Amino acid sequence: MKYNEELYISEIEEYIQSTYGSHYTSFHDEFQTIDSIIATGNGQGFCLGNIMKYSQRYGQKGDLIEQRKDLMKVIHYAILMLYIHDTDK
Repeated sequence: MKYNEELYISEIEEYIQSTYGSHYTSFHDEFQTIDSIIATGNGQGFCLGNIMKYSQRYGQKGDLIEQRKDLMKVIHYAILMLYIHDTDK
């Protein structure tokens, strides 16, 4: 791949996996807060809102490392939105 996409995809996978050990999970990684948000029908708004928040915040807060984390969050919420899109009935 011309733009090192395979490296970024690998990094994104590692980043997402790391979120499963965060304080946003419970019941031994079986339940995440997003599960409740999706179950109440608010998943789309939540994900799109976070994509907007982190993309608009990019470059405005923190150092280059923190700014890069904002991009990772945008990608993660976009992936979650793909899941919602594909499973929405």
